[in-house]
Amino acid sequence: MLMLDPNVRNWVMIPITFAMLLIGVLRHLVSKLMRGSSTPKIKTIQAKQLIQRSQYLRAHSGFLNRAAFNQRKEFFCEKEKGAFLQKVDPSLNPQQAMMSDPSMLSDMLTKNLTMIVPQFVTGAWVNFFFSGFVVAKVPFPLTQKFKLMLQRGVDLSSLDVTYISSLSWYFLNLFGMQGLLQLIMGEKTFDDTQVMQQQMSMGAGPAGGLDAPNLFKAEKDQLEMMQHTYRVDKFVELAAK
Repeated sequence: MLMLDPNVRNWVMIPITFAMLLIGVLRHLVSKLMRGSSTPKIKTIQAKQLIQRSQYLRAHSGFLNRAAFNQRKEFFCEKEKGAFLQKVDPSLNPQQAMMSDPSMLSDMLTKNLTMIVPQFVTGAWVNFFFSGFVVAKVPFPLTQKFKLMLQRGVDLSSLDVTYISSLSWYFLNLFGMQGLLQLIMGEKTFDDTQVMQQQMSMGAGPAGGLDAPNLFKAEKDQLEMMQHTYRVDKFVELAAK
C-alpha cells in the first residue's frame, strides 16, 4: 500500500486547489466586466417561448373548442399582425449578427481568451512544477477504465487505480469546482463545460444560434395544416354512458 506524504498534500494538492479557486473567482469577475447587453438574450428567450406556446397549442388543442383554438391560431398566423410574421431581430442568430456587426466577433474572441489563457497558464504551471506527484486516494474501488482519467502524468501500470496524480487533480478541479464557486460568489459563475459545449455547437453550424425566421415559418406551417378536433365532447359522451 502506498503511503501519501503529508508534505505532498500541503505543498502540491492544496496549492493547486487554492490556485484554481482563485483563478475561477478572477475569471468570473472579468467575465462580468466583459459581459455585453442582455437585450439579445432576452429576445432569444422570448422567441423560444413563442415557439413553445405554439407547440403546446398543437399538443393540447383537443381541450379547446373551435372558437378558442381559432382565436389562438390567429394570434400566431394572422397575415398582417401574426406573431410568426413579425420582423425578427437579426441579433437572434449569432452568425447573422457577426456578419452585420464585426465587433461581436472580437467580443467572442476576447471571451474565448478569458477561458483559454488561464487554462493554458495554470496547466503549464501544474505540469512544470508538480508533474509526477500522487496527491490523493479515492476511498472506494474503481475499475481500470478510470486509470487514464485519474493518473495523468504518472505512467505506472502497477499503481492502484484509486490514486490520483497532480495533473488529474488539476483537471478535476477545473471541471468540478463550479458548485463551490457558485457557493462563494452567490451567483452563477463561469462554466468551462458549458462554454465548450457552446463553442462546439457554434462551430457545427446554425444549430449554435436561434434561426428564428425558419423556426417561425416551420411552426406556422404546422399550425396552419393542423386539423382541430374537440375531444371534450367525447369525454362527456363516455361519462354519460
